[in-house]
Amino acid sequence: MPGGRLTQQERQQIALGLADSLAYAEIARRLDRPTSTITREVMRNGGPTGYRADLAHRATERRAHRRAATPPRPGAPAPADGRDAVAIREFEETLTTLLMHQGLPKMMARVLTCLFITDAGSLTASELVQHLQVSPASVSKAVAFLEHQRLIRRTKDDRRRERYYVDSGVWYQSTVENARGVLRMAETARQGVAVLGTGTPAGARLENIARYSEFISESMLRAAEQAREVLYTRPEEPPPGVTSPVS
Repeated sequence: MPGGRLTQQERQQIALGLADSLAYAEIARRLDRPTSTITREVMRNGGPTGYRADLAHRATERRAHRRAATPPRPGAPAPADGRDAVAIREFEETLTTLLMHQGLPKMMARVLTCLFITDAGSLTASELVQHLQVSPASVSKAVAFLEHQRLIRRTKDDRRRERYYVDSGVWYQSTVENARGVLRMAETARQGVAVLGTGTPAGARLENIARYSEFISESMLRAAEQAREVLYTRPEEPPPGVTSPVS
C-alpha cells in the first residue's frame, strides 16, 4: 500500500533495483511508491552503494521500537498545525544522512539539521545538547567547525546566551567554497604541466584537467551569483532581544 510502511519484500526490490543501477524514480514507479519514500529509505540505510534489504528492515524495526518506548526528546520540534512528530523525526534522520553523504561529519550534520528544521530559527548550545542528547563538548566542536565553514553564525540574546543560526547564504557560501576547491585543482594541474612538460602525454592530460576545472569553477561561481541575485530571500529580523552578530 503506497501510504504504509515498506515491507521486507519491497526492500528486497529496492536492493535489486539499485544493483541494476535504476533511478529512484523508476524503483518507486515499480513499487507504486513516492520517489521521496525510496530516496529516504536508501539514504537512511547506507546509501545507494551500501544499502542492504535485510539490514534496512531490521534497522527500521529497531527505530519503530525505540519510538514506541521512548518519550519525545527535550527540545524536539513540537508538532504544530497538525504536523506529525514521527514524520518530523524521520525527516531529521533523512536530512542528517544526506548531509553526511555530502561530506559533513556526523555530529556537524546533526547540528546543522537541527538548525534547519527548528521553527525558532536558532538554538542555544544547551538546546542542542538537550535535543541531540550529546555532551556540551560535542556540540561546541560541531558549531566551531560549522562556523569556520561559514555555514552558521552566532549571536547573543538579551540573556547573553549564544544562539546559533543557519546563515541565510549557506548554499551560496558552500558553492563558492566548492568552486574554489575546483580552481585549486586547476592551479595544481598547471604546476604539473610545467614540471612534466607541455609536449608529454602526462602534461597534455594535466592541461586538460586544468582547462576543465577552470571552466567548471567559473561556471559554478557565475551560477551562484546569478542564483543569489534572482532567488535570494531577505532573512527575517532576529527575534526580540537578540543582538547583532558577534564578531
